[in-house]
Amino acid sequence: MSGSSTVVSRELFDYVAARTHAEDPFLKELKAAAIAAEIPAIWIAPEQGAFMEVLLRSAKPQLIVEVGTLAGYSAICMARALEDGGRLISLEVSEKHADFAREWISRSDVAGLIEVRQGRGVDLMPAIQAETVDVVFLDADKQSYALYLEEARRILRPGGLLLVDNAFAFGQLLDEACEDPSVEAIRAFNDKLAADPDFDGVIVPLGDGLWVARRLS
Repeated sequence: MSGSSTVVSRELFDYVAARTHAEDPFLKELKAAAIAAEIPAIWIAPEQGAFMEVLLRSAKPQLIVEVGTLAGYSAICMARALEDGGRLISLEVSEKHADFAREWISRSDVAGLIEVRQGRGVDLMPAIQAETVDVVFLDADKQSYALYLEEARRILRPGGLLLVDNAFAFGQLLDEACEDPSVEAIRAFNDKLAADPDFDGVIVPLGDGLWVARRLS
């Protein structure tokens, strides 16, 4: 045993990915169609999707709220972990992306479990009842993460999970020369969540870094 941590290199990332349950053909087809439709190819990595599905199956969620649908990839991954009778609400600002996601979700094995609501997350989240949500996944505009955090705090039940993508800021988190507003917003968000007394969490080094935090009672 060792008191130090192993640095996660590109080779170790590839090792993990190679030993993760293979991405199914439907999700591969969805990604190809999204690229053909000129939707940005910025969905979660397959190994991150597999991790989230395993995690959520253990959490047994009845209601998941996602902020940032894009093509519907992560929504489908998470909906597969819903308990019987569960549902997922996904919020998407782009009408084009929302329409694409609805079409592909309707073809998926979780059709009927996902509702895509089109609009800004900061406008739509207040309509969700307080302390009714089991899981919140944030993967939208990074400069609004702090606002989404406050809504997540309100709607999550005690013990509910908060998942937040891009904790590594597109690989630029530690680049001191980078002053991109989205990167700076993620840096500030990471510090904010780490110090938040209402949450207990850790950044998992999969994909572009994934916050996994539990809302304390």
